[in-house]
Amino acid sequence: MTDHQLTRVHVWDGVAHLGVRSVRWSDNTRAGRIDAIEAVEDDGTAEFTVLPGLIDTHVHLIGNASDTPADFLSWPLTTRPEEQVLHGLAHARRALSVGVTTVRDLAADDVQFSLARALEAGIVEGPRVLAHGLVNMTGGHGDLFIPPAVVERKPVADGPDACRALVRRWARSGADGIKVPVSGGVLSVGDKASWRNYTDAELAAIVDESHALGLLVAAHAHTEDGIRRALAHGVDSVEHATKLTARLADEMIATATTVAPTLLINDRIADGTAPAAPAQREIAQELVADRDPAFRAAADAGVEFVLGTDANGFHVDFSDQWEELRAMARVFGWDAARTLESATSRAARALGREADLGRIAVGYAADLVVVRGRPWADPAALRGDAVVAVVSRGRLVAGSFPEALLG
Repeated sequence: MTDHQLTRVHVWDGVAHLGVRSVRWSDNTRAGRIDAIEAVEDDGTAEFTVLPGLIDTHVHLIGNASDTPADFLSWPLTTRPEEQVLHGLAHARRALSVGVTTVRDLAADDVQFSLARALEAGIVEGPRVLAHGLVNMTGGHGDLFIPPAVVERKPVADGPDACRALVRRWARSGADGIKVPVSGGVLSVGDKASWRNYTDAELAAIVDESHALGLLVAAHAHTEDGIRRALAHGVDSVEHATKLTARLADEMIATATTVAPTLLINDRIADGTAPAAPAQREIAQELVADRDPAFRAAADAGVEFVLGTDANGFHVDFSDQWEELRAMARVFGWDAARTLESATSRAARALGREADLGRIAVGYAADLVVVRGRPWADPAALRGDAVVAVVSRGRLVAGSFPEALLG
């Protein structure tokens, strides 16, 4: 185990600016921890800030990470799982390079579970991966990413008993949580956002079984009815929530349900800057038409929005988290500090990891990002190119420490 220290650096701890401090941490094979945060004399020359590592609560690691063009839908069907793991690792490391030290994959199976275990064991270098197993009905949002002619399909579950069985299967495989589509989606083939996914009896079984096994439930829901049903069954987070209403926002506040708004991906599909079929673009355009004022009102009322990009390497890259944060600041009217909270302390709380992630505090994971300037005070400074060094699990994994911080 080795001790490390940065000194004369601004510390923004996930909630507030602490001033100029020194930060000391240790590393070991599995996980480094922060040992001390101490005041030092502020002579006005500090140029750098240390932040907690960013947390992206909604990604999809498995997809083409190479420079060779590939079709978004067909690549997973023509690529061996052994090879998919390597592409997932490349995507994870790309996120790590811009300061994202924790990602949550929301369509996981044994490929992502295997990658998460290898990263946690220190076999390969990368961010912490929390993987939610996908519980999906026949003809549901997740199932419709696979063309009908493909015989080998990802597992689906129909009926309450089958839903419970698939939750148990993923729990046995090492899932950190469960993802369930409650409405249709944008990119699934032949889908409509308005389609109901799962009956109330099936949803009740999924949520009950997941919570009984200590697993959080993230619900994919675009429509008003989908959001309503997800909340009624006690999910822990709603992903997208594009057609959020004031009444549903009040329910979210009362139940402390968080939302990952995934702004960039839907905007890019809607405006044509990301490749998509005409039908997909039309769905996205309809979904985002009234989204921003509804989201702004919900945020003002107290709905907990956290960073979630839906990064897949195709429509949103794994280095786009800072751009997503700037979009959140614009849509929600947040200052820079509140925006950073959505990617650190508040995101950690949404994942049930507020006791060890998302803060710079003694005993917390030594996941640190060193950036130029004062990003807690200036939304324009929320940029990936301001990152100069990234520490994950106590180890320097990207960039280098400025000499001024090592004295």
